[in-house]
Amino acid sequence: MISKKRILVAPLNWGLGHATRCIPIIDALISHDFEPIIASDGNALELLKKEFSNLRFLELPSYNITYSKKANGFKLKLIKDSPHLLKTIKKEKKLIKAFITTEKISGIISDNRFGVRHKSVPSVFITHQLRVLSGNTTWFSSKLHQEIIKKFDECWVPDYNGHPNLSGELGHINDTIKSLKYIGPLSRFQKQDLPIKFDLLVILSGPEPQRTLLQDKLLRDLSLFSGEVCFIKGILERDQLISKEKNLTIYNFMTSGQLEETINSSTLILSRSGYTSIMDYAKLEKKAFLIPTPGQFEQEYLAKKLKSECIAPSANQDEFKIGMLNDIMAYSGFKNHPVDTNYQSLFSLFQGK
Repeated sequence: MISKKRILVAPLNWGLGHATRCIPIIDALISHDFEPIIASDGNALELLKKEFSNLRFLELPSYNITYSKKANGFKLKLIKDSPHLLKTIKKEKKLIKAFITTEKISGIISDNRFGVRHKSVPSVFITHQLRVLSGNTTWFSSKLHQEIIKKFDECWVPDYNGHPNLSGELGHINDTIKSLKYIGPLSRFQKQDLPIKFDLLVILSGPEPQRTLLQDKLLRDLSLFSGEVCFIKGILERDQLISKEKNLTIYNFMTSGQLEETINSSTLILSRSGYTSIMDYAKLEKKAFLIPTPGQFEQEYLAKKLKSECIAPSANQDEFKIGMLNDIMAYSGFKNHPVDTNYQSLFSLFQGK
C-alpha cells in the first residue's frame, strides 16, 4: 500500500481568519489524496481541531500578538514586541526542522508563519499582503515582507489577478515576485437560499483587547435595534454556549457548518473588515457593515476601499452608531465572481519527480 504524501499546513494565530481560510486548502488536500498535518497554536489550532478532529496536529510556539488599547499605539506595540516575534520565528524554524527529520513531509503550506519552511521541502507562503501598510513606514514593511516571501518556493495570493479584486493594492504590486500565483478568493462556505432568520448577524473576531471593547460597545448599542439579532462573540471555548436576551441570540462561537447556515439566513452582517471575512461575504453575496480594528492599517484600508467602491459602508469603532446600519441601502453589497481553482496544478509542487 502506497502511503499518502504528508503536507504540513500552518496558519498564523492572529484572529481566526488565517485558520478559516486554510479550511478549503485542507479539504482540497484531502480530496486530492494527501495527508494534511495541521500546525498552529492558540485559538487557530483549537478551531481546526474542531473542524478536522481526525487529523494530526503539531503545536507551534505562539507569537502572542495583541493590540494596544489605543489605535495609535498599534505600530509602536508591534515594534516593541518585535524581539519576541523574532525569537518565536527562530523557535518555529528549529521545531519545523526537527519535525521534518522525524516525519516524512512532502510539502509545507504556511499562511503568514515566517518560520514554517525548510530548504529541503517544497514550501508555500499564503498571503494577500504583498504590500504591508504601516503608515509612513509602508515601503520598509512591504520590502521586508517581500524578502521573506522570496525565501519560499511559491507564494499563493487568495484573490483575483486583475480587476475587479478584493485586496486592492495589498495584493497587487508592480514589483514582480516570480513565484507568485493568484489562486482566487478562499472561503469555506457555499451560498444557499435559506429563509431569513435574523435581521442582523454580528460576527466578532481578532486579538484582544479590541475584540472585547467592540463586543461591550455593540451589546450596549443593540438595545436600540428592533430586529432579530444573532451575536457571535468569537470566543473559542471547549463547549458552545448559547443565551437569549430579548431580541439577541448570543453564541460564544460557531462551527463552520453552523456559521455558513447563519450567514446565509441573515439579512445584514456587522463585523470587522478582515480579509477572510470579506472573501466569505463575496462568496455568499451578502450585505455587510464593516468596523475596522482601530490602528490596523490593513483593515482600515480595506474598509475605505469597499466604501469608495459602493460595496459596503463602514465606520470607525468609536464613531459607530446603530442607526448607521440604515446606510446599507445605498450600497450594492458583495458580488461573487466564481473562479475554478486548479488545486491539482497547485499541488503538483508536492509530487516530486
